[in-house]
Amino acid sequence: MASSKKKKLTPVQQEYQELAKKREPKRPAFINSLKAFFVGGLICLIGEAIQQIFIHWGGFDEKKAGNPTVAVLIIISTILTSIGVYDKIAQWSGAGTSVPVTGFANAMASAAIEHRRDGVVLGIGGSIFKVAGPVIVFGTLAAFLVGIAYIIFDPNLVGG
Repeated sequence: MASSKKKKLTPVQQEYQELAKKREPKRPAFINSLKAFFVGGLICLIGEAIQQIFIHWGGFDEKKAGNPTVAVLIIISTILTSIGVYDKIAQWSGAGTSVPVTGFANAMASAAIEHRRDGVVLGIGGSIFKVAGPVIVFGTLAAFLVGIAYIIFDPNLVGG
């Protein structure tokens, strides 16, 4: 068990835990880390390429190219999720696909696809906000706390 404080195991349960631990296949942590690193890096590289396209051919400056880049990454992630490709990539690479924008879009699209038969409002809308709700709440809270800290610690902001 993860914590010895949770529950005392009987001798039979302890024996079973030891047997299960011996039988558990060894995970190739180094290989899994490399897969995650390269797939996450590839997603970021694709994002950078999209941003450079917006800068060079779209007439955006570097700061303004960020929003359409994020939108394109979300669209690509959602399309790949809807045709079942993103999940296969995620299964192979592990944490490499959890790059925040594409991973979040995948989580929302997966929830919507899974519950679409329950209707638009209760199925798709409700499932999406089960995933998005905590992110929005804690993101807003974090932004508020960072804003307060910025006001407290920036002497130029308060005139001191």
